[in-house]
Amino acid sequence: QLQLVESGGGLVQPGGSLRLSCAASGFTLDYYIIGWFRQAPGKEREGVSCISYSDGNTYYADSVKGRFTISRDNAKNAVYLQMNSLKPEDTAVYYCASEYSWATVQSMCNIPQRISYWGQGTQVTVSS
Repeated sequence: QLQLVESGGGLVQPGGSLRLSCAASGFTLDYYIIGWFRQAPGKEREGVSCISYSDGNTYYADSVKGRFTISRDNAKNAVYLQMNSLKPEDTAVYYCASEYSWATVQSMCNIPQRISYWGQGTQVTVSS
């Protein structure tokens, strides 16, 4: 059974940092794109950052470039999102999601409706 489990969300003040973790089980990520998507109340789900597990190619949404860093740990079958300089507009439920690689990492990260496997989500709240 394919499963993605996120952890690491929480409440942080503006300018602070959080690190999200996603552990995959039931499959190996070697031929998959995996990444982070978020959905704020009243907004559509959007791709934040994705990585091709096989070659390490990455994609970042313009809104997080320079602040967020995605990384992977092949030995642990896991992916991480380091979020720095957090802003109130980063507040959302963050989902780890993965799909068998069928296009560029950028293309796949921008079409969340084509992603098959999703975690349960973790809340990130940026507020003073």
